[in-house]
Amino acid sequence: MSDFWVFGYGSLIWNPGFEVLERRRGTLYGLHRSLCIHSWVHRGTRDKPGLVLGLDRGGACAGVVMKAPGDQRTEIIDYLRGRELVTDVYLECWRKVFIPDLGRTVDALVYRADRKHVQYAKGLDSDDQAQIVSLSKGRSGHNRDYVTSTVEALRREGIHDAGLEHVHNRLIALTTTI
Repeated sequence: MSDFWVFGYGSLIWNPGFEVLERRRGTLYGLHRSLCIHSWVHRGTRDKPGLVLGLDRGGACAGVVMKAPGDQRTEIIDYLRGRELVTDVYLECWRKVFIPDLGRTVDALVYRADRKHVQYAKGLDSDDQAQIVSLSKGRSGHNRDYVTSTVEALRREGIHDAGLEHVHNRLIALTTTI
């Protein structure tokens, strides 16, 4: 089986959880990174949901495409489904991702937000997002650590996400006032 690509736009960038043969910056058109998913498991609970990233419709998203070994395809996709589809708030699909330094597109496995799912967080401004993130904790740890780790990983990749940076800055302000 041939190697395949996975698109990371959040925690997959800093914690893929599978063997990565190659990493490249990539741009996915038609979807953008957004703190639009209420997390009931990894970064919050049903009683106190956190917020995690999803790919929401419109715009474009700079992220990282990771080449995964084809001989581990079944195991890697099973792992990703267990991680990303724990409450079925994401839709698994294959999308074209442009890799600038190669000057071509690749088909990549992508997990995008399901706008019809009860966990879809619609209409939150960055102050509301920061407030929710600052108070939430789930199976994988504090929600603020997820946002901080993602911002730091994006910076290492040379990717600037103004919206996520703003939430991160609000989190720092909230932490220093507590």
